[in-house]
Amino acid sequence: MDKYILAIDAGTTSSRAIIFDRQGQSIGVSQHEFTQYFPNESWVEHDAIEIWETQLLAIKEVLEKNSISASQIDSMGITNQRETTILWNRKTGIPVHKAIVWQDRRTANICKDLEKEGKANLFYQKTGLLLDAYFSGTKIKWILDNDPELRKQADNGELAFGTVDSWLIWKLTEGEIHVTDVTNASRTLLFNIHTLEWDQELLEALDIPKAILPKVVSCSEKVGITSQSYFNFSIPICGIAGDQQSALFGQMCIETGDVKNTYGTGCFCIMNTGTKPVQSKNKMLTTIGYQINGKVNYALEGSVFIAGAAVQWLRDQLQIISSAPEIESLAETVENNGGVTFIPAMAGLGAPYWDPLATASIIGITRGTQKGHIARATLEAIAMRTKEIVTAMQKDADITFKSLKVDGGGSTNNLLMQIQSNLLYAKVIRPKTTETTALGAAYFAGLASGYWSSIDSIKNIWKVDREFNPEKNQENQKIIDNWERRIKQVLNYNKDE
Repeated sequence: MDKYILAIDAGTTSSRAIIFDRQGQSIGVSQHEFTQYFPNESWVEHDAIEIWETQLLAIKEVLEKNSISASQIDSMGITNQRETTILWNRKTGIPVHKAIVWQDRRTANICKDLEKEGKANLFYQKTGLLLDAYFSGTKIKWILDNDPELRKQADNGELAFGTVDSWLIWKLTEGEIHVTDVTNASRTLLFNIHTLEWDQELLEALDIPKAILPKVVSCSEKVGITSQSYFNFSIPICGIAGDQQSALFGQMCIETGDVKNTYGTGCFCIMNTGTKPVQSKNKMLTTIGYQINGKVNYALEGSVFIAGAAVQWLRDQLQIISSAPEIESLAETVENNGGVTFIPAMAGLGAPYWDPLATASIIGITRGTQKGHIARATLEAIAMRTKEIVTAMQKDADITFKSLKVDGGGSTNNLLMQIQSNLLYAKVIRPKTTETTALGAAYFAGLASGYWSSIDSIKNIWKVDREFNPEKNQENQKIIDNWERRIKQVLNYNKDE
């Protein structure tokens, strides 16, 4: 009987279940969206029960659709939206508050207060993270501070905290197992990435009792088995990682200096920095890449807030394209950008600028400017923001950059990938399997269970779809020079106001 790996990809908008074979090929996918709640401005919530129910449905459905029994599943790996915060009652298993999503900004003032108290450096030195509402720790504090009864229950050890991975494992094991992995733990503001332990000083700074926290495990080990009641068979749970770290491993970025970039609504870029954490001088995040057999690989992470979202803006607001993929053919109607630069700061500018007030600009428009020039400038903007992140990471890590592995929806745009290669002056590699986030979770699980014998055996099945090599031309330097001059105008504009 053939055996397979089941990967759970618990995303921000949907629950997915994907079955992989020994060649790392996806042979079945099931996906169910769940509700997004916006109770106040800048608040974002999910219903943890709905996350669980849609995830369970996706698992059952993918098995049924592909005529695969649970007994054919060698093991299960889980990857998840990071930082989203769930608190539930240990006895009843019922969440005590809606899940507060990573995008939620309600705790921005808590972060500001901690900064005023001079705590920013303490958190950065121990966690590698900036004090920001993005991370889980201040979300837990907010829930407990706003309900004295929950605070009391937490102090008594009656509540459990978890990111989505912990919550799903708790549910799958019917409350037997309360764990998270090092990558998810490293995004909480509570975990010391040097000692690999929950940090008492950080817990005290946020007034969070240690009793609510899960046990921390590696990305690749057997942590438990699913309850037989769900699938008529107990499936071993053997892999856990946050989505971006899972994609790093799914892309086989296992050597120091390997970088992957995911082109989605924004861009998430991660560099493997090896066995020692690198402190960024450019406000990148220092984080844990993964841990296997006791060995930790660290990473630097940088995010571009607006990437695919700029293409959506051309489609929905300017209406110069009717679907996102059309941008490639429109951009190819012109030879170059016609002198146009698009700075897509619709949500401020992140690393290395960190200007939340920056606004977007299209600079260099003349009477000769065509839709194609704006389309091409948009693709160049995505590539330039990625170049800035990669360049900053290289400086931080003092590592010679070799190539960029790419995934996400934008990676299917051949013109964007060629522009990216040109501007980085480096090879851009797109894999055959673009389900790299789920694939990473599958790899972690299969390594722990023995489904794959070693990382080398996985490297042998990882296949390239296409490589893009840099083309030398004068346009590349023009794009870079115009960008560097014009982005200063955007940054200075806000200072003048």
